This record gives sequence, C-alpha cells and structure tokens, in this order.
Amino acid sequence: ILDFIVKCFVAQNDEVVFSQHAFAIYGLVTKIQGGLCKVVPAKNYAHDLDAMAAAISDKTRLVFVTNPNNPTGTWLTQTEVASFMAKVPSDVVVVLDEAYFEYVNEADYCNGLTLFAQYPNLVVTRTFSKAYGLASLRVGYGISSPELADLMNRVRPPFNVNSFALVAAVATLNDADYVAESKAVNDAGMKYLTQSFDELGLPFIPSVGNFISFEIPQQGSAAKLISASEVDQKLLAVGVIIRPIANYEMPNHLRVSIGTQAENETFINALTKTLVDANS
Repeated sequence: ILDFIVKCFVAQNDEVVFSQHAFAIYGLVTKIQGGLCKVVPAKNYAHDLDAMAAAISDKTRLVFVTNPNNPTGTWLTQTEVASFMAKVPSDVVVVLDEAYFEYVNEADYCNGLTLFAQYPNLVVTRTFSKAYGLASLRVGYGISSPELADLMNRVRPPFNVNSFALVAAVATLNDADYVAESKAVNDAGMKYLTQSFDELGLPFIPSVGNFISFEIPQQGSAAKLISASEVDQKLLAVGVIIRPIANYEMPNHLRVSIGTQAENETFINALTKTLVDANS
C-alpha cells in the first residue's frame, strides 16, 4: 500500500516529507519513484510536527506521519495531529501510518479515522502483520476519501494480495479474543522489559508499540564497555535475535520485539550476561 501510494501521488523530483528515525520504507519507495526525500530532524526521537509542517513547500506532494513510530515507539496525540493537519495544504496528501495502533493504551492517542470528515487529503494505513499475526501474508489496508481511493486503485497491481491472505484477514477480524490476548501478552511483556532495563541501568525510549528501543550508553556514568553492535552480535551467537538500528541514525540503540514471557526472560538473561561479561 505504501508503495502504490507513492506511485500514485509522486512524480520525478516531487518532494516527500517524513521524520528522522521514521520507517525506512518511506525513503526507499520515494527514491524508486524518483522523488526527493525531505527528512525533518526528530525531537526527542519523536516527530516534530511543527518542523514537518514548516518543511512543506510547493514541491511537496506527500507527507508520511507514523503513529506509533517504528523503531522509536513514540506516539502523537489527537491534538497534535489535528493541529498539524490544519497546517497542511489541501493538495498535499498526508499518510498516517498506524501499523501498531492496536497496541496503544494512551487515551490521548490520535485515531486517524476521526479526522476524515475534515481532511479529505488524509490516508490512514493499517496492517494485519502486527497484532493479528499475519506478517508472512503481506496484507494490509488503506482508508481514505472515495476520491483518493479511486486514484490509488488505478495504480494498484491487479493481484497484489492473494486469496489465502484475504481469507485469513477476514477471519482475524472475527477473532477479537485473539487480538485481545495478543495485546495482553504485549502489555505484560512491555512492563517486564522496561523494569528490567531500569534494573540494568539501560535507558530506553517509552514505547506504545510491540517493541522497545533501548540504549547501550557509551558516555557518562552509565557507560558500558561494549557497543550496541557488539551486544547484538553476542546475543545473536546464543540465538537471541534483536534489531540494530544504526541505519536509523541511532547507532547506540537496539530494538527488541515483545515476545512471550519465556522469550522475554531468555533475552534479558542473555543481555545481562553479555553486559556483565563485558564489564568484568
């Protein structure tokens, strides 16, 4: 969906605005289409919506806003997004990427569907890859005004989603208990991991997704005698897979997905041993 949104609205040398530390796919699909990436510096690892609005020019055709953001897990409130939308010209399409919205507990979180009536230039994208557990089927959806949907449908590949994926997606929509259980496991895992990071003296970015990014400090009193990339390799050697995010301009951070309690404990035990060994 993100790919054919760009194909629909972006031509050679058109600008696409998005935040630093945002999902890497935005830049990739923009460059493939011949567009120009306008990356706005983040503010405390989160979107700086005022700066993003100011970055829009007469060459801008598309803006990506990620809520919650991957890989930082930061989120935007209803007031923040509504204020931002009011500043965006009506001929600029805003994509509000809500891939992780099922996990969010915050009462002030912005549900993009509440903004359609006022902003017909808005597209909300969601996925079945996260809370619904269908990542391998590559199925998601976009919600927009009929006018934008008609334009996007013209560039949509005719067989972009297979029949099995569609059947599975419909089935999950009728299985609210599974989604609720998935969210409960995530909530418990997030609490366990954040408490563990505090005990280990590892700073982390508060997250509302199904992952959390934590820092391996290299300076100050909390500095570790091992780098984030070295921690990643040590964990990989014992079968624990997490995500280095140096390519997001966060070389001292690592991102870990929330798993089952057993998986979370395996990760924390391996991380603890790695840090103890490095500092002994």
